[in-house]
Amino acid sequence: MKQCLIVNNFTIRLTFENLIMNTKKIADATIVRLPIYNRALHKLGREGVEIISSFEMGEKIGCSADQIRKDLSFFGDFGTAGKGYYVRDLINAISQILGVDRKWDVALVGAGNLGRALLSYPEFRERGFNIIVVFDNDLSKIGKRFKNIAIQDISELPKTVKELNIRIGIITVPTQISQEIANLLASSGVRSILNFAPSVITVPEGVKLRNTDPCTELECLTYFLTNETKVRTDVFMKIENSD
Repeated sequence: MKQCLIVNNFTIRLTFENLIMNTKKIADATIVRLPIYNRALHKLGREGVEIISSFEMGEKIGCSADQIRKDLSFFGDFGTAGKGYYVRDLINAISQILGVDRKWDVALVGAGNLGRALLSYPEFRERGFNIIVVFDNDLSKIGKRFKNIAIQDISELPKTVKELNIRIGIITVPTQISQEIANLLASSGVRSILNFAPSVITVPEGVKLRNTDPCTELECLTYFLTNETKVRTDVFMKIENSD
């Protein structure tokens, strides 16, 4: 079965049989880049850009035109030879591929500083992610409201998540209980988990896990800074020795 988006005489063919067959073959790096493309396209749309080439788009996001074309080729036929991509059409197509052409209800576990910061983050809702329930085990927080959402006892998670058919969960709890919370979410029917706890957790087959640890990201940055300094030092030493 093929589904086509036809706008401005431009046809985008999304072949769902190929999508299903190729899902496991698509690299995580490709999936990670799709939201970057989508965000850049939204910005272009707001600026009034109607058509853009893969080369122009690559220059804006720091990616090669070949990489953009290769990533998109996994999902269908995009673009018009000699013209490029219709911005609005490609936004619609990528949004459909990512599943952000609809709203997603989300459960948040952990109503500490980070959890409350995420609840206050407006772009979640703007991008279609609605945190509708919050859980915690702190008696001083349970029953209180934040951003018009009542904080529930963690013991209510299985029943609430199942009743509301929530499939996405966010973990912002201390490291020592993060695995327990992941297990609870998975056993309650959640199939995608975003983990902010600085720990290594495992999930059962059929559940997708993404880890977000700011300290790890900073360590990657310090690696580059450290090795950049080392490279420069080695270069200077070679210059001095040659003199």
